[in-house]
Amino acid sequence: MRFMKFGKTFLMSALAMGVILGITSCVQSYSVGYLYVTGLNTAATNGNGIISGFKIDHNKGYLTPINGLPLSSGGANPVRAVLLTGGRFIYVLNRGADPNGGTDCSAAVPCTGANITQFAIGGNGVLTPQQTFYTQGINPIRMIADGSGNYIYVLDQIAPSSAACALALGSGVTSCGDITAFKIDATTGRLTLVVNSQVTAASGAPLPYFPVPANPIDFLLSSNIVLTLSGTPSTGDSAFPYTYNGSTGQLTINQNTAQPLNIKQANAIVAASGIVYVLDNEPLTKTDMQTNVTTTTPSQIIPFTIGTNGALQQQTGGAVQDDVAQSNPIYAIVAAPNSKWIYVANQGNNTDQTNAQSGITGYVIDPLTKQLSEMPGSPWGTGAGPQCLLEDPSNQFVYTANYYDSTVTGRVIDQGSGVLNLLPGNANKQYKLNGPATWCIATGRTS
Repeated sequence: MRFMKFGKTFLMSALAMGVILGITSCVQSYSVGYLYVTGLNTAATNGNGIISGFKIDHNKGYLTPINGLPLSSGGANPVRAVLLTGGRFIYVLNRGADPNGGTDCSAAVPCTGANITQFAIGGNGVLTPQQTFYTQGINPIRMIADGSGNYIYVLDQIAPSSAACALALGSGVTSCGDITAFKIDATTGRLTLVVNSQVTAASGAPLPYFPVPANPIDFLLSSNIVLTLSGTPSTGDSAFPYTYNGSTGQLTINQNTAQPLNIKQANAIVAASGIVYVLDNEPLTKTDMQTNVTTTTPSQIIPFTIGTNGALQQQTGGAVQDDVAQSNPIYAIVAAPNSKWIYVANQGNNTDQTNAQSGITGYVIDPLTKQLSEMPGSPWGTGAGPQCLLEDPSNQFVYTANYYDSTVTGRVIDQGSGVLNLLPGNANKQYKLNGPATWCIATGRTS
């Protein structure tokens, strides 16, 4: 059988189009995307928070400010924000401010302006304040949502009752933090408190929160386990599990004591592809057995598998060195949808705009062992002191929002290698904010 010239041309065009589609099929198609950044207003001295916003160009990754933003975050010192997948609402966690505008809050000197403020997302990415909600404890520092978009959990550094700490965690416990749980109304976005069905307060009523060990630093939800990282007042060294019930939002205690992690300076705990990564600012020294070369890095990433009861088991191979040029890892993401690469945001130890030790370290994830190998060309530069790291809804770009120089920076993901390149046109763009950034989130709508 012979093809006519037109038939051959059509066939070759179709095959070429198939190749193109095959190459780009891993990238989701979005007609519009928005990036939101919580932060501080440099002109204010009372810790009042703001939300800035940008429209994402999904061809080049460039950002355009959204008209009407920034606006007030609804409280002081915003530290986290949650945007439910496909949802119409953003929830901003405001940590609150002490009398000097800082975050040195305690039971004796509680912060003011601490709350959860709900915003509706309107046309062109504009945000409209809705309702305000409050956690049960003091000094809320972290907020997460479950995968179904039914529940929100907030980590409070200080629980309101030491007696309740003992009821949940044992008679010898005199202080603790807590998790406040909320159910989300799918229509209005309103938050309703989920009470603790396991623990009864002295009044005879269910406890309105879930106690965790003292000095909590970070927490996560992985599968059916909520893990809290706790330790000294500023760094983590142990993990404490609750079992999560996706139908009721209840957290069921697994054990009264935390699991030691044999580390000293953990900053964060994140979960991705079934692995829990603890980001530790503790120096790590390793010797290459083949070359006999010893290197020391300022920080490390420690991978764990998580058991059915929430117990963590360190992976074979142990801790992974952060890049020697980086320090103070504070967050990590796994690139979607292939889950082959993980990126770690390093805040650095700088306290100004010098950008020292700030950047993104990239690793390839071994599909069998889950071990991490640093990518060629890593690390990649960011602004000074990144506070967050995200992938845009089309899975083409990564962005950081940076504290010390009040900027947002972006890079494009090489879909073959995972390497992070400059935006098209070799654009080392920095998008200015009205003050230091504290967190970032992104959303998109398909065409």
